[in-house]
Amino acid sequence: MGVYMERLPKYLARCGVASRRKAEDLIRDGLVAVNGEIVQEPGCKIEPGHDRVTVRGREVFPEERLVYLLLHKPAGYVTTVRDPWGRSTVMDLAPEKAVRLFPAGRLDLDTTGLLLLTNDGEAVQALTHPRHGVAKVYEALVKGVPRRGTLTKLRRGILLDDGPTLPAKVEILTVKEGNAILRITVHEGRKRLIRRMCEAAGHPVLDLKRVAMGPLALGDLPAGKTRPLTPTEINGLREIISGGGERKSRQKKGS
Repeated sequence: MGVYMERLPKYLARCGVASRRKAEDLIRDGLVAVNGEIVQEPGCKIEPGHDRVTVRGREVFPEERLVYLLLHKPAGYVTTVRDPWGRSTVMDLAPEKAVRLFPAGRLDLDTTGLLLLTNDGEAVQALTHPRHGVAKVYEALVKGVPRRGTLTKLRRGILLDDGPTLPAKVEILTVKEGNAILRITVHEGRKRLIRRMCEAAGHPVLDLKRVAMGPLALGDLPAGKTRPLTPTEINGLREIISGGGERKSRQKKGS
């Protein structure tokens, strides 16, 4: 992964200086300097945390420290910041209390696995917006063992009540006491998608875990625990934000 570069107007907006459009005006007016040099091109890019940016001679910094925590969500927790019925939420598992975090996307109450907690709204958008087509990988214990024809239907797209699914990658990992564990990769985020796909195929889900999402992987993180993202994972998120890195990667692979 390369160094993350950010457009100067976007950085100024994150610092609370002005909106991106107003920040562009400040740059054109010669009021912004990078490493002591006046910059008047709004398309200029800087390396956050490395380049020194000043506005009217005063150095500016992002208003909020960005936090990225990967959580292994256990069953029985709702994926919300607060729950009106007093149920346990994924935020109860977050060690960061000084910063307001929120989950990127949702996992059902009984679904376990990878969930990102962050205060970076653009990272949330990168992982969840349909235009990015970020891969979401699940391991699903289903009732019975799907036949080859059923697997083909799931891979090509299966008709649900809200329309056909996009092509998916589906493989049988193992068979356990007459039930199969499937590894399913999808690039859409419809509600209860994996459960509905398997139900429509005649193999209801008995247990479901998300093991990867975009550049993030659950690995051996214990249930209920969190860990900070690595610099490589953060750069992966930023590549998606800046240029649709996930979609480009899939196109290169011919998927």
